[in-house]
Amino acid sequence: MASRGSVTVVIPARFGSSRFPGKPLARLAGKPMVQHVYERVRPVPEVGEVLVATDDRRIYDAVIGFGGQAVLTEEPYRTGTDRVAGIARRRQGEVFVNLQGDEIALQPDLFRDLIVPFLESAAAMGTLKRRLTAEDELANPGMVKVVTDRAGRALYFSRAPIPHERDGAAGRVHPGLHFLHLGLYIYRRETLLRLADLPTGRLEDAEKLEQLRALEEGIPIQVWETRHPSLRIDTPQDLEEAARTLERLAPCPAAFS
Repeated sequence: MASRGSVTVVIPARFGSSRFPGKPLARLAGKPMVQHVYERVRPVPEVGEVLVATDDRRIYDAVIGFGGQAVLTEEPYRTGTDRVAGIARRRQGEVFVNLQGDEIALQPDLFRDLIVPFLESAAAMGTLKRRLTAEDELANPGMVKVVTDRAGRALYFSRAPIPHERDGAAGRVHPGLHFLHLGLYIYRRETLLRLADLPTGRLEDAEKLEQLRALEEGIPIQVWETRHPSLRIDTPQDLEEAARTLERLAPCPAAFS
């Protein structure tokens, strides 16, 4: 088992968003959303450092204000992966996690479902999936789907409902066949920096999914399954439901330690 300090978690947080400007600072249960994301990964035993990488002074000030670590990144990064690589070039460490600032874990074991098997493996890059249960999730392009091989390596990620079940009812969720991809990645340093040096791929550009850059270049992505829930905030309309869910299901972060 890896000791505390072996993994650096970076939370890329941009202020600009076409669907939800200022999303990291949106108030959720009395806190900015980025604080929820930060506090729920900080107590994970394998995590040594958590920091927010942002292009906006308002987000930076908010993170410092709640006692977190933040770095201002002025470069025009293409994606969260590229922003995390920018941080990796400034810091030591061999394993980095890219935790999207709108993915709020409801249990810390969600992160351990990714970090622990990765550290015990020879994988260069990894991520998580969770079983889809609702037809509206399968059809929603804001929810990315993933298909893997028998060894758990990613075959493809898409906003489309994949795989398509030819002989089944259109749009129906088939248990064990349809999986949601969660918004976090883990990389070895060498792989992360290599990804950032690659040009944007055609599939990446078409789907607007940065992980497809790795698949197009032949970099395998290991995908582990988690059964632990999380909240994904895509639009302002998601906030009210997320607040109710946090109040009903999520323990206080202090209980994680």
